[in-house]
Amino acid sequence: MTLVIFDCDGVLVDSEILANELLAGMMTELGHPMTTADAVQKFTGCSLTDVLALIEGVLGRKVPDEVGQRFGRRLSERLRRDLKPIEGVKAVIANLPYRRCVASSSSIERIRLSLEVTGLASLFDGNVFSATQVAHGKPAPDLYLFAARTMSVTPSQCIVVEDSPVGVKAGVTAGMTVVGFAGGAHATSDLAQKLSAAGARQVLSSMSELPAVIASQHSACDNLPQGSGS
Repeated sequence: MTLVIFDCDGVLVDSEILANELLAGMMTELGHPMTTADAVQKFTGCSLTDVLALIEGVLGRKVPDEVGQRFGRRLSERLRRDLKPIEGVKAVIANLPYRRCVASSSSIERIRLSLEVTGLASLFDGNVFSATQVAHGKPAPDLYLFAARTMSVTPSQCIVVEDSPVGVKAGVTAGMTVVGFAGGAHATSDLAQKLSAAGARQVLSSMSELPAVIASQHSACDNLPQGSGS
């Protein structure tokens, strides 16, 4: 049985542009001026642990605890105030006749906040997985394999919907079929090309395209023997 695994940020909710705007501001405050576009290129798809490692690598020093805490507070406030679902995503997912879950690099708390604020939480029945639950975040396959194992589905029966090359690589390495999404506010003109290069089977610019694409990939998944790779 096909399981559709959705990334959250940039796929279900239009949060990447909000988070990266704040990250760019934080970097600038720390003495390394950065634009939102720069932050999108550097941080999209990464877990908080990996983002902090990247920031500390750029700065050459540890990020003070109070700075990280201030960023967390600002992000929560911004999400509660400004976060919107990706256009059309709620109706599309509600009508998909497949099992589904969320697997995101964000913390469980942030994923749940994002889903609740945008009215999407009820679509997933609590089936939400975070990179904080596994040893290695994307592009490692750990998170997607953990989600599939918990949902009792083999990797070859999973279809991942991702908006970042890092996430696409994670799904491909996990042995899953990956569909790219390049319709978020943070999407650059070359994002679709990057998603394809990372291994996405197809790339969507609108959620309205998802049902037909999932249906075609569902047929391909069901024709694979159990336990085989994608």
